[in-house]
Amino acid sequence: MRMNAWISLAVAVLAWGAAAAAIGARPADVDAARIRRAETDGRDWPSHGRTYSEQRYSPLTQINDGNVARLGLAWTQTLDYERGVETTPIVVDGVMYATGPWSLVYAFAADTGKPLWKFDPQVDRERSIRACCGPVNRGVAVWQGKVYVGALDGRLIALDARDGKPVWSVQTFIDLTRSYTITGAPRVVKGKVLIGNGGAELGVRGYVSAYDAGSGKLKWRFFTVPGDPGKPFESPAMAMAAKTWSGDQWWTWGGGGTVWDAMSYDPELDLLYIGVGNGSPWSRNKRSPGGGDNLFLSSVVALRPDSGEYVWHFQLAPGEQWDYPATAQMVLADLPVDGVRRKVLIQVPKHGFVYVLDRKTGKLLSADKFTKVTWATGYDLKTGRPQETEEADYTRTGKPTLLYPSMLGGHNWNPIAYNPNTGLAYFGELQAGAIYAVDNNATFRGGNSRFNMAQNFPAMVGAPELQAQIERERRGSLMAWDVRAKKVAWQVEQKLPISGGTLATAGNLVFQGAADGRLVAYAADSGKVLWEITTYGSMPGGTVTYSVRGQQYVAVGIGWGGAFPGMFADGAVLAGYTNPSRIAVWRLDGQGKLPPPALRQAKVAPPPMTAPIERVMLGVTLFATHCGFCHGPGFGGKQDLDTMAPDIHENFSAVVLGGRVNAGMPSFHEQLKADDVQAIHDFLIMQATMRKAKEAGVPQQATEAQR
Repeated sequence: MRMNAWISLAVAVLAWGAAAAAIGARPADVDAARIRRAETDGRDWPSHGRTYSEQRYSPLTQINDGNVARLGLAWTQTLDYERGVETTPIVVDGVMYATGPWSLVYAFAADTGKPLWKFDPQVDRERSIRACCGPVNRGVAVWQGKVYVGALDGRLIALDARDGKPVWSVQTFIDLTRSYTITGAPRVVKGKVLIGNGGAELGVRGYVSAYDAGSGKLKWRFFTVPGDPGKPFESPAMAMAAKTWSGDQWWTWGGGGTVWDAMSYDPELDLLYIGVGNGSPWSRNKRSPGGGDNLFLSSVVALRPDSGEYVWHFQLAPGEQWDYPATAQMVLADLPVDGVRRKVLIQVPKHGFVYVLDRKTGKLLSADKFTKVTWATGYDLKTGRPQETEEADYTRTGKPTLLYPSMLGGHNWNPIAYNPNTGLAYFGELQAGAIYAVDNNATFRGGNSRFNMAQNFPAMVGAPELQAQIERERRGSLMAWDVRAKKVAWQVEQKLPISGGTLATAGNLVFQGAADGRLVAYAADSGKVLWEITTYGSMPGGTVTYSVRGQQYVAVGIGWGGAFPGMFADGAVLAGYTNPSRIAVWRLDGQGKLPPPALRQAKVAPPPMTAPIERVMLGVTLFATHCGFCHGPGFGGKQDLDTMAPDIHENFSAVVLGGRVNAGMPSFHEQLKADDVQAIHDFLIMQATMRKAKEAGVPQQATEAQR
């Protein structure tokens, strides 16, 4: 064969290889070595936090602080359902794998956005009744040619990365009658797929499971709270934990403690770190009336990934009762502490403190406030325990109690980024309080129940002075925290209090999605705004960056959902748009334009408000219990109940009790009676009437119902 023929053949083979990578024609070759190489090779985004350390830091520099203003849209794809998009896209060998509402999985060519395949697990829409915060999903894991997704209904599914066809599927829930859900992304460590679950305040018992990545066989399971003490404990750790609980009912209520998001892994120490959720029910005097720390609620726990064996724990909030889980992302870093280089774990959860732990031992090295905190004054570093304030135990006050942070946290689950060069951690701060009050008349029902949250909603509504204080003080910011100096390096106030996850790069950049509908690039060292683009909607999940054939891209999921819309509106809602659920990608000198979503239906006049105060107040509680997470004040589009047409008002009971499964709304015939539905309708009529009058600027003489 002639030399030029050999050259032609070689060129053809190389071209075929590049094309195969771009269209997913060969398996995604992700393993532990590749994830470790990602520390210095920024081409892919191979795992949830990009590397095992979960720093969400990229070494790519093609896009940098000197040229980021040239970013333009490369491509965008609209997802199937207008609900929350919390995915962190995974990018391997030129293919992007992302999830959307209802646990759908998508594969796109990462440079062009060409759809390659889609997998719909066909989740039963009735499952959303058991989902605290809607049918959201935070993404997939990729490992040795397979894509793994945790479906809302509890299935862990392995897909062939080439075509999206199922390889195996296992049910991970131990009790299908309980309100378990999966919204978190799996992780793969040492050939095992790790998955937890959600539903801590809805009457479940938390645990994390490990499955063989090749076969789906269960390898081990670690429970995070003890079960029935009358039965043998599953491990010595559970026997130890049981000593910190009291009473004779916690195991019938589940206890909580779900592992619904955060996991990190240290290959050198061979330790897996899991973040454990809050209690069920919220009030510790109901959950554990004789007291106790209630391990492992609100804890970081270190396990051996081969066996699930307990190694150590640190409990952020002993006897937790404010919905303060330790489920925020855990960042692993090596840095000097008091003159000694330490292997540390950094977490910025709801509690309002930045925690730094020795990740070998679990010892608390520092805990510093980054926002307004009134439940604790600080931590005793010798004991590792918080110093609670008098008002922290709202179960003893007998009245509505205002505490900071709220159940949405000083910082929620939204991913944080850590730049090892600057030593700064970047995250969204939320300063907001919440009114806590126990409803002593509520009884346990399982699922969405006001007992499980222990919230007396009518009492909270009846505290207008506290509500006014919350409104006055509510704000949000992007914060750069100096981990070594234990202080704010810089801070940028946001237009809306809630903001999305962050990404840091070696190009001296920090990207964050703002809730008002902008993706913004900041200078990592100063916080200066260098570039921003309108996205028409919020980006609660994590922005990522990657490179295909030498071109760097920045990608993010857009779609308002989860728990936040129960309290806040985002930019799309405020601007009158429907909820845009999509993936958008930018590159230098991109020429695309992101189209605006459709406008919402115009608001219509509600029926006359004639209901008695007692029924309206019952409606407040029932709405907050069953409806608020999908129809709260922050939702727009199809979820906005202010846009209900006259025929929906006329058939309101039939809609609620019968459901609209095709639109994603289940039937509530088992949860609500006809009188309950009428009370909810009366509350909505009152709410719409008050809003209409306020928008019209009409002075209102407070009716008994309004009071």
